[in-house]
Amino acid sequence: MQLVREFFVEIDKLWPSGATQKVRLSIIGCGALMLQAEYERGTKDSDVFETTDLSRETKERLLCIAGPDTDLHKRWKLYIDIVGNGVPFLPHAPVWHPVEAVNQSLVHLELFVLDVVDVAVSKLKRFHANDQADIDAMIDRDLVPHDRLIERFRAAVEEFSGDARATDLPKYVQNLHRVERDMLAVSETEIDLPSWI
Repeated sequence: MQLVREFFVEIDKLWPSGATQKVRLSIIGCGALMLQAEYERGTKDSDVFETTDLSRETKERLLCIAGPDTDLHKRWKLYIDIVGNGVPFLPHAPVWHPVEAVNQSLVHLELFVLDVVDVAVSKLKRFHANDQADIDAMIDRDLVPHDRLIERFRAAVEEFSGDARATDLPKYVQNLHRVERDMLAVSETEIDLPSWI
């Protein structure tokens, strides 16, 4: 957690003073895992979810301070990437947790992290080697109960079923089944998909 935590502490120090309330940043992906679990791995970016709390001015300020090719990026080898709403594979109401241990030392920012199980579900979309390693590490720490994973996966399927994104759902189900077989050592769960897929 140390690298990501200190990265956000420095962003907070560089934030212009004068704001009347803290800026809420919703962290997803590996950064969210490192901020809430005893976990550390190399990563080049920290994903901030684009919520209604992020005004255009705030996004521009954030990227100006800590986006790609900024001084902060060059010093920390880490940068902020803002991920558009609707891009990650998530249920309609993702679960967020405040990062109290970090927030108490921040003046301008307030960090919230995506729940570990929701992060695992979101990683079933891309499912690259790092995504698989992240999911496996959370399972090793007993942070991804099978029943909760299935519940949140089905909720994400429901969210994606009503539009063009639904055509990718069979691939996500295959990735879920791989996690069940190879990481959780349980039987594959039948997932209902829209009949038109």
